[in-house]
Amino acid sequence: MTKVICIVGPTGVGKTKLSIELAKKLNGEIINADSTQIYKGMNIATAKITEEEKEDIPHHLFDIKDIEDDYTVFDYQKDCRLKIKEIQEKGKTPILVGGSGLYIKAALYDYKFEVENNLNSYDEYPNEQLYNKLLSIDPMTKIHMNNRKRIVRALNYFDNTNTPLSNKEKTDKLLYNVTFIGLTTNREILYDRINKRVDIMLENGLLEEAKKIYDTNIRSKAVLTPIGYKELFEYFDNKCILEESIELIKQRSRKYAKRQYTWNKHQIPVNWFDVDFNNFDNIVKEVIDFINK
Repeated sequence: MTKVICIVGPTGVGKTKLSIELAKKLNGEIINADSTQIYKGMNIATAKITEEEKEDIPHHLFDIKDIEDDYTVFDYQKDCRLKIKEIQEKGKTPILVGGSGLYIKAALYDYKFEVENNLNSYDEYPNEQLYNKLLSIDPMTKIHMNNRKRIVRALNYFDNTNTPLSNKEKTDKLLYNVTFIGLTTNREILYDRINKRVDIMLENGLLEEAKKIYDTNIRSKAVLTPIGYKELFEYFDNKCILEESIELIKQRSRKYAKRQYTWNKHQIPVNWFDVDFNNFDNIVKEVIDFINK
């Protein structure tokens, strides 16, 4: 079977551009590995690739769900593995690209999900009481007391499996021959690119896109996960001025980039490459030479 290429790195570092160049040189097809680009109508805030940017390269798992639909990492695992199989059977190279680390790990590693039939929202519990309940069944938990969403997830996991979530088997077993390519750059350069990227998004219609979604009154996980919509919803609700919403988008995008670095460095064996934004062909050649050696 052909090798699988996986491109990771923080937001704004050039993953999409590299994926196109690699696809052209490696007879590849691209698979989305960004949880927010799964959804239709969420284009600008998620930095989704445009039809022009695709350069006729086949792209998969983009725009496959509506914003009110539920789509889990388990769904992605099944869909992505099917696409990898289809692409490899054509003798072509699957290229995963995106910033959602858990999606990548679930698809490429022997990552198992338990079916959870009984789900409890635990709405009646205040945070501290809910956290103490978790400690009583999983004293080794590393979940923060204020992370209510993950606490509820851990309690439901225990309810369904009778096993603490911290005991869940971790796996480092890859299911494919994967080369992980990570793009990086100086932090100041990256943060400046992120800030300018937000400005460009606004010029390209981010405000109008967010208002269109705001007016649907849909507040699903799909809508509230990406950075760019919920911050502008505050402006539409007259809770802040536009400049404050924009600054919040930039701030949260920079923090998200930092979290992406941390996750990638600790979870997957990434081969890192410093990006030369003034001559992107240099990084393309460097990566191609590394893959082919």
